[in-house]
Amino acid sequence: MSNVEWDSKIVIGSKAKAPKVTRNTSDLNAVCAARRAGAVVATDKKVTTGLNKAHQGTDHQRIAKLDRENEVAPPAKIPPSVGRAMQAARMDLKLSQKDIAQKINEKPSVLQDYEAGKAIPNPQILGKLERALGVKLRGSDIGKKMEGPKKS
Repeated sequence: MSNVEWDSKIVIGSKAKAPKVTRNTSDLNAVCAARRAGAVVATDKKVTTGLNKAHQGTDHQRIAKLDRENEVAPPAKIPPSVGRAMQAARMDLKLSQKDIAQKINEKPSVLQDYEAGKAIPNPQILGKLERALGVKLRGSDIGKKMEGPKKS
């Protein structure tokens, strides 16, 4: 144990010294002086991706803006005249929205959206509604009573 030097240090897990980053003009002047003297000075661009929480949304905002510029128009909603024709035919039959929804195997909220003009038209649902209500809901003569099957 007598040959252990008390002045030496053993450091476990120490990090190597990182190269100095120029932060102000005096650091920059020192770098220029070192270059003039012929010393090798490394210049690396500092890249920090994903570390700065304050500016994290800027890329997403830019992409969202591009998406909005290229966005197509939203699909057309059902015309209000169809909703009024549905409501009038339902009232003539003295049925509630829930009754009609059960007849066509759809949720009552779907029927509410169609009558309010908030729904995106679905030809299958419109066909079911036309049969259940007996009223035209597509084409030029919306609200006209449908004729029964032709007899030959």
